[in-house]
Amino acid sequence: MTATPWFVYIIKTRLNTLYTGVTTDLTRRFDEHTQGKVKGARYLKGKGPLQLVWSESVLDKRMAMQVEYRIKQLSRVKKDQLVSGKQSLQTLFKDVMQSK
Repeated sequence: MTATPWFVYIIKTRLNTLYTGVTTDLTRRFDEHTQGKVKGARYLKGKGPLQLVWSESVLDKRMAMQVEYRIKQLSRVKKDQLVSGKQSLQTLFKDVMQSK
């Protein structure tokens, strides 16, 4: 049996703010955010258009939640480096990502 892949993602708003989340289905989750339905994040309401600027798969839900929390703690500069590819999860969070 194959484990369900989890993704950590970052969305940029029209106000140039970044939102970080986790999901098992990037397309579905992004659609929920952009369509402004009940299941979209309250933080993103009224801040469209939204742009999915970064995502990466991780092993499981636990790791996804740990990485999401750690990304939220980063400075904006570090988040921008992650989005641009100048930093990777493996270099930023070696302790969490070592089992990947």
